[in-house]
Amino acid sequence: MPKRLGYHHTALRVRDIDRTIEFYAKLGCSLVREWGEGEKRACMMDIGGGNLLEIFAGGTGEAEVFPKFEHIALRSEDPDADFENAIKSGARPRTMPASVSIGGVYPIRMAFVFGPDDEVVEFFKEL
Repeated sequence: MPKRLGYHHTALRVRDIDRTIEFYAKLGCSLVREWGEGEKRACMMDIGGGNLLEIFAGGTGEAEVFPKFEHIALRSEDPDADFENAIKSGARPRTMPASVSIGGVYPIRMAFVFGPDDEVVEFFKEL
């Protein structure tokens, strides 16, 4: 059986790559590498702990009929503060910060926003 090496990245195709890079930079993510030009432009941003978000230009903005991913979850020390920062950075609120218990046994604090390309971003903290 192959050895699992771990998580590397999630990929996102967007309409405006510069706006998306700027948004995630304001959330504390750092640009790791860039390549290509125009509709073939892409980059990787470190979202924390060496985990990456790969961003591709060339998105159409049209909703997918069968989206593959529900949301991007970013581990957070303070979901409330990250939620407020995201809103100030151009995100739209989706779910206000709240403490919940998943399945009644897994307490978390979470909040959700819509990013610049309407992707859903969650700020997640285990309690």
